[in-house]
Amino acid sequence: MGKRIGWIGLGRMGEAMVKRLLKAGHGVHVWNRTAAKATPLLEYGATIAKTKQDLATCEVVFTMVSTTDDLKEVLFGEGGLVAASTRPKVVVDSSSISQEGSAEIRTRLEGMGVAYLCAPVSGNAKVAKAGKLLMVSSGPRAVYDMAEPYLQAMARKVMWVGEGELARIWKIAHNTMFGVIIQNLCEITILAEKAGIPRHVFLESINDSVLGSMYTRYKTPVLSNLTFDHVTFTPKLLLKDMDLGLAAAKAYGVPMPAAAATRESIARMVGHGLDNVDFSVLLLETAKDAGMALKPENVTISDGLES
Repeated sequence: MGKRIGWIGLGRMGEAMVKRLLKAGHGVHVWNRTAAKATPLLEYGATIAKTKQDLATCEVVFTMVSTTDDLKEVLFGEGGLVAASTRPKVVVDSSSISQEGSAEIRTRLEGMGVAYLCAPVSGNAKVAKAGKLLMVSSGPRAVYDMAEPYLQAMARKVMWVGEGELARIWKIAHNTMFGVIIQNLCEITILAEKAGIPRHVFLESINDSVLGSMYTRYKTPVLSNLTFDHVTFTPKLLLKDMDLGLAAAKAYGVPMPAAAATRESIARMVGHGLDNVDFSVLLLETAKDAGMALKPENVTISDGLES
């Protein structure tokens, strides 16, 4: 009999990751603030918990929420996972939160006898569905070794980078680069299109050059066809991560001029009310600044995530 696994947080990423665990044969008990989001997982074999504390008897509970405050609330708030005397042995958190907030949560959990592992990811919900996430962890090595089979069920590669909150620094650095790349990718794409190269042709050439990556490839259909309603990550969430990156840079004394400029560009999008759309809507903003009105190219083009 395998260990009982609990899961809190069924946004786009959480739902996709739970499906990977279920597909691998693990039994997963799930809870979500909006209960209706958990219902579709019943057909995949999940068990829906009525309360967060119903998961306290699980050996391992994963959390995937939006902010540090959200994580504190689901763990320590009224009716929280560890608010009663029965508690899980391990909490594995895959949220994108600050190093400082994570360290505070670790201290509180370990004081209660609950082990804590940070396990942020690289990839969006579509990447998760394809089983192509990278999961990077930090915390006690023994806790990582215990959790590794579950991480492997959700990812193409898993890594342990050290003790404490080092995985938070990794995720902050990762998402800061995430922002800088989309900023530059939009700029050069508009440059190429204004000069006369069709958008999808230019993007395909980048994907097949030394500069191409999984990231540029899976953004190509969205940027070509302007399907920004297929949300993977919003401007507001990206702005939060850029702020975390710049705060870490300040704390460690690292100048990051490219990230600072990108942060202001993302803040401009948020100020224009561009939320509940994909962050790559930045392409339209860049085009406007160049005096261009873009049209969908309506091309069929691979995002590179097919099995």
